[in-house]
Amino acid sequence: MFMQRINPKFRLMLSGAALSALVFSSIPALAETPPDTLVEAFAIDDVITLDPAEAFELTMGEINGNTYDKLVRLDVNDPSKIVADLAESWTVSDDGLTYTFKLKQGLKFASGNPLTAEDVAYSFERAIKLDKSPAFILTQFGLKPDNVAEKAKATDPSTFVFTVDQAYAPSFVLNCLTSTVASVVDKKLILEHVVNDDFGNAWMKTAYAGSGPMKIRDWRANEIIVLERNDNYYGEKAPLTRVIYRHVKESAAQRLLLEKGDIDIARNLEPNDLEQVTKNSDITTVSAPKGTIYYFSLNQKNENLAKPEVRQALKYLVDYDAIGEKLIKGIGEIHQTFLPKNILGQLDEKPFKLDVAKAKELLEKAGLKDGFTVTMDVRNNQPVTGIAESVQQSFAQAGVKLEIIPGDGKQTLTKFRARTHDMYIGQWGVDYWDPHSNAETFTSNPDNADTGTNKTLAWRNAWDVPELTKETRQALLERDPEKRATMYQDLQRKVLETSPFVMLFQQIEVAGVRANVKNLKLGPSFDTNYVFNVSK
Repeated sequence: MFMQRINPKFRLMLSGAALSALVFSSIPALAETPPDTLVEAFAIDDVITLDPAEAFELTMGEINGNTYDKLVRLDVNDPSKIVADLAESWTVSDDGLTYTFKLKQGLKFASGNPLTAEDVAYSFERAIKLDKSPAFILTQFGLKPDNVAEKAKATDPSTFVFTVDQAYAPSFVLNCLTSTVASVVDKKLILEHVVNDDFGNAWMKTAYAGSGPMKIRDWRANEIIVLERNDNYYGEKAPLTRVIYRHVKESAAQRLLLEKGDIDIARNLEPNDLEQVTKNSDITTVSAPKGTIYYFSLNQKNENLAKPEVRQALKYLVDYDAIGEKLIKGIGEIHQTFLPKNILGQLDEKPFKLDVAKAKELLEKAGLKDGFTVTMDVRNNQPVTGIAESVQQSFAQAGVKLEIIPGDGKQTLTKFRARTHDMYIGQWGVDYWDPHSNAETFTSNPDNADTGTNKTLAWRNAWDVPELTKETRQALLERDPEKRATMYQDLQRKVLETSPFVMLFQQIEVAGVRANVKNLKLGPSFDTNYVFNVSK
């Protein structure tokens, strides 16, 4: 485990026993958090690895956005724009194939090692050759293990040249380079920890090798993540010394800690607790619509779920109104298409509502008049548990017996990624602010074999769709924005009609914040939830 020495006065705060005591003990807890430390309660049980070439979970998107730099970043105030990060400037060749980035001068990693274009090239090579889940964001540009050294290279210490295989819209390419997998890592530091040609992956699962405004000091699974100010950061230094994410799953526990002042920010408040904290003059709220869609999916390896009538029937067996009014009030809005609002090609159509009679008719056409039994893997936090229980009740009205299998984020995700589930309920956040991010995962499955390497959500659910895969590729290559938007709207309508995805709602992220916390801004994506500029 990667861990630096921690000041003794913080050991009580960081210990697992102390965390539980703060919630459950009758002994008075800390009256307030340290003035140089931001403490957040957050459900962080989805964290599997710290390696940016491997991490593909929402929590790690946020951690990465605060601790690693990329060539470019999304403009949090206007997500249609790209702003410079490590790059000082960039140009695109006339044929649209070559992107040349000039780096800022005097860049350093948190380790003190100089950051050069060679580190950028190594980061691309490492991501491609490790070929973990997020690698497809880069491989879609034609990068392969045998050509990445030529296609992504340093031509001098301050110049990085990236060559793509087709003339994509430049905004698409640049948006992809804001994603976690494009993080720049410390080549010299990682090479010191390589074992059996693993590009340091075993070490990086629990270690840090970045240059961002914060650095990762400690991670203990299902317990805590500690970030610390990086004094080698090229830009304005973080006002606070450290940021602590404490794993607290229950909304009521987060609310209690927030009201007592034992935490500065509560990140997973449910509607009832959110309503209560807004009545407290010592607490404010911050909110933002997210590029995150909640859905449940149906594995097409299950012979019942593979029937098109069953897929359609289950979409009519969800009580969307009840979910909207009771389970996601203030934290989401019903949304049945795969593109979130405020992104090119958005489509706000809601054709489905609870209709038990129609569902029964469809099930009878599928030869399942008496229903069937099926399981759903559910991360044991809210609102997904409550939604799963609501679906369980509405399914039963048509004879569909739903067994809920609870688990933490790692358990449910691991099973889902192995395609061994029946049904899975989860959330999908855009990897970059372009419609292809969601279209790629919901409508494209180039190789449906278990050995397939492009492990999109369509692949995870064994949904073999060669025609949609082709149409997704065509939309990607359309450079006219209006035509491209129309193509994505058509794709969304086809997914509504035929897919194994039941879209539920788009998230509105809300944080309860102590009044003395300043400058917290939630971005449109999880990797733009910046805490490095927060002060107290």
